[in-house]
Amino acid sequence: MTKPVAADKPQHRGTAKLIAFPEVRSAFAVAVDYWFRKSRFIGISIILLLIVMIAAAWWVFSSRATFQYTTMPVTRGAITRIVTGSGTVNPELAIIVGTYVSGVIQELYCDYNTVVKKGQLCAKIDPRPFQTIVDQSKANILAAKAQLEKDKASLTYAKLNLDRAAQLVRTNAVSQDTFDIAKSTYEQAQTQIALDEAAIEQRQAELASAQVNLDYTNIISPVDGVVVSRNVTMGETVAATYQTPTLFLIATDLTKMEVDTNVSESDIAGLKEGNNATFTVDAFPKRTFRGVVSQVRQSPQTVQNVVTYDVVIRVSNQDLTLVPGMTADAQIVTDQRDNVIRAPNAALHYMPSGVRKVASEPQVWILRNNLPTAIPVVVGLDDNSFTQIVSGDVKPGDPVITAEQ
Repeated sequence: MTKPVAADKPQHRGTAKLIAFPEVRSAFAVAVDYWFRKSRFIGISIILLLIVMIAAAWWVFSSRATFQYTTMPVTRGAITRIVTGSGTVNPELAIIVGTYVSGVIQELYCDYNTVVKKGQLCAKIDPRPFQTIVDQSKANILAAKAQLEKDKASLTYAKLNLDRAAQLVRTNAVSQDTFDIAKSTYEQAQTQIALDEAAIEQRQAELASAQVNLDYTNIISPVDGVVVSRNVTMGETVAATYQTPTLFLIATDLTKMEVDTNVSESDIAGLKEGNNATFTVDAFPKRTFRGVVSQVRQSPQTVQNVVTYDVVIRVSNQDLTLVPGMTADAQIVTDQRDNVIRAPNAALHYMPSGVRKVASEPQVWILRNNLPTAIPVVVGLDDNSFTQIVSGDVKPGDPVITAEQ
């Protein structure tokens, strides 16, 4: 016989207790749900952290894989150190023609660009006031000469009177006082002749001075050359009371020009006579003119607390291309080395990222086997682009690093 099974018999006591107590079952469910949510948050956080770490590692390794260097080859060539300056083109020798006397410009015979010869008449000042003085001086000389002739006649009479008195005084026909008066009159007549001769010389000097002033009314060229400037016009009054006014500026030879450049005081130490120089002018920007430093003037020029010195560059102008007054931008060669090993200036200043410079001597970094290698060097002359490599394990063609990307 089979035993009857009770349908409502509980299988687990714990479950029966939870079913029996609804409050306990509700608290248990809340705890289970809280633990499940917290575990899911922690898991998501761990996953996100792993993703960030993987991305950072990928970025670091990929950056190292694509790191590049900018290189330039070591070459052999010339290194030239230059000093720059700006100045003005001027004639090598320019004569200022002025006037010694004042007056009205009566005639003009020279103008701009007139080719003149030495002694050629360029202008004329009204000579009438000066001619009047000359004529008066001549008249004074004639009057002085007439006075001399008159006094010579008086001297002759005084001589006769003295001889007569001398004979009569021996026989006591006249008194000694009469003889002394005749002798004094004769001596005064002799002195008057000397005074008349001195007066004539004085009048002649006055005539010479008046004639010089009259001659100065003719403005003549003192040299052969070309008139580059005219500062007067017809009918203008020039006054030479305090200073000599400039009428003309005459260049002796426009085939020989010079450039007066202003060089900074920091660059003047390397300049000397004989340095080669080149310059350009705005009128011919594509043409380079060549010259030689002929003078380094020691007189400073200070403008707004900036001290410069005048360096004169002599240049040939056979084709008369250069005109006085042009603005020139000059480059003066102070030192030069030919056929030397040279490296770019940027290579001597390069330092790999993350590397601290320890050595004080110059060095360059050469890319060998795709790795930067430091090479100590001894440097020489440098310019704006290259530096001379005097010694070091560097040869033409080596790729020196100038930058990194």
